[in-house]
Amino acid sequence: MDNAAIARLLAETADLLEIDGGDSFRIRSYRRAAESAEQSTVDLASIANDTAQLLEIPGIGKGMAAHLQSIVATGSMPLRDELLAKYGASILDLLKLPGMGPKTVALLWDAAKIASIDQLAEAIDAGKLTGLPRMGAKQIEKLHKGIDDYRRSVGRFRLDVAEDSASRLSRYLLQFVGIQNVSPAGSLRRGRETVGDLDLLVTGPACEPGNTAAAVKHVAAYPEIHDIIAKGENKVSFHLGNGLQVDVRLLPSESYGAALQYFTGSKAHNVALRQRALKMGYTLSEWALARLDDGSTVAAKTEKDIYKALHMDWMPPEMRENLGEIEAAAHHKLPKLIEASDLRGDVHMHTTATDGRNSIHEMAEAGIERGYQYIAITDHSKNMAMTNGLDEKRALEHIRRIREVDKRMEGRIRVFTGIEVDILADGKLDLDDEVLTQMEIVIASIHTRFEMTRDDMTARVIRAMENPYTRILGHPTGRLLLRREPFSLDMSAVLRKAAELGVAVEQNAAPERLDLCDRDLRLAKEMGCKVIISTDSHDTRHLSKIEYGVRQLRRAWLGPRDVLNTRTAKQFLAALRPRP
Repeated sequence: MDNAAIARLLAETADLLEIDGGDSFRIRSYRRAAESAEQSTVDLASIANDTAQLLEIPGIGKGMAAHLQSIVATGSMPLRDELLAKYGASILDLLKLPGMGPKTVALLWDAAKIASIDQLAEAIDAGKLTGLPRMGAKQIEKLHKGIDDYRRSVGRFRLDVAEDSASRLSRYLLQFVGIQNVSPAGSLRRGRETVGDLDLLVTGPACEPGNTAAAVKHVAAYPEIHDIIAKGENKVSFHLGNGLQVDVRLLPSESYGAALQYFTGSKAHNVALRQRALKMGYTLSEWALARLDDGSTVAAKTEKDIYKALHMDWMPPEMRENLGEIEAAAHHKLPKLIEASDLRGDVHMHTTATDGRNSIHEMAEAGIERGYQYIAITDHSKNMAMTNGLDEKRALEHIRRIREVDKRMEGRIRVFTGIEVDILADGKLDLDDEVLTQMEIVIASIHTRFEMTRDDMTARVIRAMENPYTRILGHPTGRLLLRREPFSLDMSAVLRKAAELGVAVEQNAAPERLDLCDRDLRLAKEMGCKVIISTDSHDTRHLSKIEYGVRQLRRAWLGPRDVLNTRTAKQFLAALRPRP
């Protein structure tokens, strides 16, 4: 039970209380506790039995400390269980729809006892929402689309969620003396933006044939298991509490490489590889690369052995989508892919001036800890009122503060002045040019009016890029993975114009965005676009999430030379679109 899980349960309790019409002060206390749990650097589970230490955490009083202790001990708490029994667990799914908050869920419950996605869909089809407060035709249509999007994404999990689950489970498995190695496979290893299920391959003395019973028992005892699907001599399949299906396979070390290759996939890559093996007189399975004539093993222990036997170079997992990697590996022409260590700066982040949690100075120190040579502070502009966005006067004052911090760094790191300026509905930027001209980094992004037609949205983005002060196009499709589809956009036209104007396009590494996706990144490279990668950090801890974006760059076959912020500070600024 880590801090994120504790925070989620507290936030869900607050939502359930609000649906139930609970006291507003009580609701706020749960939300405050959820925020504290999420942001705390203290492992709450490790101090759960020490009430005095819990009380030192902001937002945690005696009553909330008791709730935390219940959560750590049982995985839930009485109030949450009571409310879920009243409304059903599926009522929380309604909150995953766009524009659906606790008050709207309460309205639907009071009016029609709607407590699930399916019940809401049935009510919409039957016209039962018409005439309800806040339920005009546009809102009903928005809910209908949200349900469609939700149903398409159900059963998928963001890359960071899957990786977090894999990391926790791996740590648990390695506590068993006879388990020596745990390797994620499947779409997680290939770095796909969302994951359907989780494959973990386990080796060690306890995984050898005839010796697996104790290890299987250890796997099946994992505390976060919700239900066990199947349990055999060398495999345990189960669901975690968040619904993610996990398959843990215990493997003999002699066939580990074949299994890792097979279960990493993709399916299309494996089919093409098996066809190559057949043409060479071999058969390839999860157990080994073997001869067709006598079944003798050719290679099995490592992936590199298998690819070498097939006269190929080993390739990074992110490339294994049957998009030309087999031919490139056979001709020894695989490109060198970018790595996180190649990056010298992060140029999109927010501070306490708007909706960030850390100061300019704290973000700079965090950049130094990551070994960066530069960062850019890019807080929101005034159109983002809910984030306390900067108007012209505050933006100028913010520039002054950024320059002061840059000077105090004394060369340890460069801190560029910047802004994430909103692209308004007509394509104009949200701040006057007189202010933008003083910014070193101007990122233009869309945060509102996602419903525009494809032609209008494309024209809007292109007009924003035509502003001579726009140097970077931020999270270009506006998507939120598993929550909001990309807005309609002619990406080819946008990338063509970006290449023509010299505007860099962003790979936003925030795991809820990963925007641009790997497909669009390939297109950007083909069109000669400048590409940057950044985290859109709102907290110093978010800087580490650059890894998720790097995987998308690798999936698109981008190397260090393809990404601008692998360059020095001076080279990076020079590579951006020249300022007027």
